[in-house]
Amino acid sequence: MDYSGSDTVAGPAREDLLPDSMTMAVKVVIVGGFGVGKTTLVGSVSEIRPLTTEETMTQAGIGVDDPTGVEQKTATTVAMDFGRISIDDRLVLYVFGTPGQERFWFLWNGLFEGALGAVVLVDTRRLEVSFEVIGRLEDRGVPFVVAVNGFPEAPAFAVDELRQALDLPPEVPIVDCDARSRESSRDTLMTLMRYLYDLAVPAPRHA
Repeated sequence: MDYSGSDTVAGPAREDLLPDSMTMAVKVVIVGGFGVGKTTLVGSVSEIRPLTTEETMTQAGIGVDDPTGVEQKTATTVAMDFGRISIDDRLVLYVFGTPGQERFWFLWNGLFEGALGAVVLVDTRRLEVSFEVIGRLEDRGVPFVVAVNGFPEAPAFAVDELRQALDLPPEVPIVDCDARSRESSRDTLMTLMRYLYDLAVPAPRHA
C-alpha cells in the first residue's frame, strides 16, 4: 500500500520530540475556579505548542456558569489543557489544566489519574471559587500547593490571611504567581515538585 499521499499521518514535530536522556516523566494538574488563569499558565510554561480545548462562551451558559468577576471572558476550557516542560535533561513534567466550570468537573476523574500533585490557582478577587476546588483535592488525598495569580487591582493579602481564609494546613505552600510569565509559572511548578519531594522524603529526626 502506498503511504506517500497527502493523507499520510505525520509523526510528531521534531521540536516536540524528547531527548534520549529523559528518564522520568511526572504528571501534574493545574486546577482552580472559572477564569483564574489555568489555560494561560499551561500556555506560558509549555515548551511545546499547548493543546487547548477552549470554546466560545454562548448563551447556553447563562444561568449555569457564574461569570462574576470575569465578565470579559469570551472562551472557556471544556475538557482540558495540556503542555510539557523539561525541568532538566532527565525529568519532564506533563502539565494538565482542568476545566473550571462545575458542569465539567466530572472530567477531573480522568485528568487526575496518575497525577502526583496539583497547583491550585487562586484569584484573590474571588477566593470563594477556590473553596470547593481545594475541598475536592483534600477528599482525593492529592498533594497540592496554592499559587496566587496576580490580577490587576486584585486585593493583596498576607500569607497567614490567605491560609486562614482558605483553611489550609501550615505545611501547604502558598506562592505568588504571574500565569502570563514562563519563569513565574515554572517557579510555581518547581515549588510543587519540592513539596512532593519533602512529602516523599521526610526530614531526618535529630537525636
